[in-house]
Amino acid sequence: QVQLVESGGGLVQPGGSLRLSCAASGFTFSTYYMSWVRQAPGKGPEWVSSINHGGTNTRYADSVKGRFTISRDNAKNTLYLQMNNLKPEDTALYYCATADGSRGQGTQVTVSS
Repeated sequence: QVQLVESGGGLVQPGGSLRLSCAASGFTFSTYYMSWVRQAPGKGPEWVSSINHGGTNTRYADSVKGRFTISRDNAKNTLYLQMNNLKPEDTALYYCATADGSRGQGTQVTVSS
């Protein structure tokens, strides 16, 4: 069965950086379009970024463009999200998701001084 396990979240000051990882198993990761989604307290899910199966095509929400970078290592079945210049409004539970709606439990990112 599909399993997605996120890691790398934490507490960081504004302007700081974090790198999230999503370890995938139970499906052929290299053939799947993958995404990062976040959900802030009291708000609905917000799409953050997506990447195609080969890693050659990426897309970003306007709110993170220029600060976040999505990537993948198909040999390691792992999806990444490099987050730089973090802002308080980036505080949320971040989770990875497959194109058919499977998602992990998420990793919490808190940006605060």
